[in-house]
Amino acid sequence: MDSMEVNKGVAAFLVAGIAFFVAGTVGVNLVTENKPEKPAIAIKVEEAAAATAPQAPAPLPYVGALLAKADVAAGEAATKKLGCVACHTFTDGGRAGVGPNLYGVVGAPHGHSPDFNYSNALKAKSGPWTYDALNEWLFKPAVYAPGTRMAFAGIKDDQERANVIAYLRSLSKSPEPLPPATAPGG
Repeated sequence: MDSMEVNKGVAAFLVAGIAFFVAGTVGVNLVTENKPEKPAIAIKVEEAAAATAPQAPAPLPYVGALLAKADVAAGEAATKKLGCVACHTFTDGGRAGVGPNLYGVVGAPHGHSPDFNYSNALKAKSGPWTYDALNEWLFKPAVYAPGTRMAFAGIKDDQERANVIAYLRSLSKSPEPLPPATAPGG
């Protein structure tokens, strides 16, 4: 390769650099930024903040009243419709899957299945699975036990949730007694 070819290459590189520099300078000077005097859309921050402020969740209905009208067969059907059977087993002595076996869960401790590795969120829960605890858990697991690994949004319909709880209650050799149909003191 002779020196004339090298000079042409260097010159082409320099000319391209100068052309980009000049084009950029001309472009910056041609386009000017005009900020509007007032915004095109006025957003009232105070109203938006008040509208998005978290409100205390409404208390769940008394579970005893819901269970008084619960249907075990509808609860079993709901566990299939909601996909519970994909992760849980419901038979006496059944093995844990993605989730623990739920036979005998009502009245049992939160970590009742010895062959299942519970999340720290559920390990931290003490006491048994009461009707109230199951009602809260099935309504929104992530709120009942923040940090749970259960990827289930919950059952919003009160009666469907009660049906599932009634079905879970039936999965026992000696089911827990039902709570009174009316709230204590009410």
